[in-house]
Amino acid sequence: MGNPTVSDVLVDGLARQGVRHVFGVVGDALNTFTDAIRRHDGIDWIGTRHEEVAAFAAGAQAQLTGKLGVCAGTVGPGSIHLLNGLYDAAKSHAPVLAVTGQVPRHVLGTNYFQEIDNDAVFRDVAVFNRTIVSPEQIPVLIELALESALGERGVAVLTLPVDIGSSEVSDDSRPVRVFVDPSGSRPGDDHLAEAARVVNRGGKVTLLVGIGARDARAEVLELSRVLAAPMVVTLKAKEAFDWDNPAQVGQSGLLGNPAAAQALEDCDVLILVATDFPYPEFYPEGKRTVQIDAVAPQLGRRTAVDVGLVGDARLTLQAWLPRLQPITDGAHLDAARSAYERWQARQRRFTDPSFDRSLRGRVVATLDNRSHRIRPEAVAAAIDRLADDDAVFTADTGMSTVWLARFVSMRQHQRLLGSFNLGSMANAMPQAIGAQAADQSRQVIAFVGDGGFTMLLGDLLTAVAHQLPIKVIVFDNERLGMVKLEQEEAGLPEFGTQLRNPDLAAVARAMGATGIRVDDPDEVEAAVARALSTPGPVVVDALTNPEEVALPPRTEPRQAWGFAVAKLKEAIRSRGDDAEERQA
Repeated sequence: MGNPTVSDVLVDGLARQGVRHVFGVVGDALNTFTDAIRRHDGIDWIGTRHEEVAAFAAGAQAQLTGKLGVCAGTVGPGSIHLLNGLYDAAKSHAPVLAVTGQVPRHVLGTNYFQEIDNDAVFRDVAVFNRTIVSPEQIPVLIELALESALGERGVAVLTLPVDIGSSEVSDDSRPVRVFVDPSGSRPGDDHLAEAARVVNRGGKVTLLVGIGARDARAEVLELSRVLAAPMVVTLKAKEAFDWDNPAQVGQSGLLGNPAAAQALEDCDVLILVATDFPYPEFYPEGKRTVQIDAVAPQLGRRTAVDVGLVGDARLTLQAWLPRLQPITDGAHLDAARSAYERWQARQRRFTDPSFDRSLRGRVVATLDNRSHRIRPEAVAAAIDRLADDDAVFTADTGMSTVWLARFVSMRQHQRLLGSFNLGSMANAMPQAIGAQAADQSRQVIAFVGDGGFTMLLGDLLTAVAHQLPIKVIVFDNERLGMVKLEQEEAGLPEFGTQLRNPDLAAVARAMGATGIRVDDPDEVEAAVARALSTPGPVVVDALTNPEEVALPPRTEPRQAWGFAVAKLKEAIRSRGDDAEERQA
């Protein structure tokens, strides 16, 4: 038996890091790599129909487990297809390794068939990006790639020319060894004292808390208690701070609510805890501001800060809390919580399947649901009630994320994944595949839009082939709903957003999954219950109202005017279309 090959050493190194799945599409330059996986007992190859799905799935596993996720794409187009999912992993700080193919070494640089410059293509997305050109570089390049991905919480790319994977490694080569120190740090005492002086000058305090504070939950709750501070939680941080939190007032931003906006606007002191919330227009102005973050370049890049504390959120808060003077006046917190509860009560009306049959509902429906389709709020609320206590949710970018954010209250052991930093379409089903592969006994529910679902629909076949029991809930409004809303807020009539969908439940059944179609509001609960209790992959095609409006928490006059103008234009255009049809 000969020496191990480059591919053998790579696969063995991945197994030593706890990697159990590699997602990708097979092809020439990857053949020795996938064959090494075939011969290894500890790693399974999950062949996807599209490499973008492979990258999203690997990123989801990395975010869910904290361990390395791995995807692969072969020469040229196969590697390029990985990019969107890899950018999502990079922006989500998910440790992912992409194994990419390349043409034979002796024709590199000759514009050979399918040749692309991988080192150039992946330069922007990767924290480590190298092409293996000699077996003597093994195992060092593999170690550097894995340490970079895990240590910097980013994407590493290793490129294998078609003739390198089968090259034997020296018989005295050692196994792959990876050393990553997860320990954190806290700011110095002088910085902590300065930050305490900013807060202790008095005034109302509001917290804006991000997912980077997940491991500091107890300390963040104590900070809120000591300062009587309402807590605005970013969407990504819902999974850590939605439950048993007497201070949280939901989200800010485009999918937020008026109570969160009020809590931010009414404060004197704003404390940002481990968040890089990216929308400057939703930060309040003129506040004394303290920001805590483990990544120094993130301090002050979204809004001006008086003091920046560089350090792990848990360690920083443990050292900072004793320096803070308690606030005994709870009026600011009480006002924010009362506003939040009133907003929630108003929103809950739309979750009742019988709402449109009530007197108030009939009036509202004449304006925004004349076709009497299912309100998406009711679908999201049913899932919230029926989901397992440890369910994993994934959400497409767009209106399906809005419904999840507003109507799913995360419980302690539930998790949430989405393309919340990159904002890609079609991410939810691929991420559900990755999450479900990590643990097939755990319930995984994907909130998908009809546009996103049909964009990468082919990979429903991946779930079927591997019997991954994902539950895909399609909010089928026959629209690119968020784009429609953006157009109307700008005063533009809806254009280019309408989708001509087939019966997506029937399509799912043709692909080997269970398909459930629901168009009656009174049948939503039963359809969701059936989906969640049915073994194997399931698609629920819920025909939802395309006119449902989810405006930002504080709509500016120009947005309201734009929406009114757009609706007028749409009505005029619709009447004109009807006239033309009658003449024809």
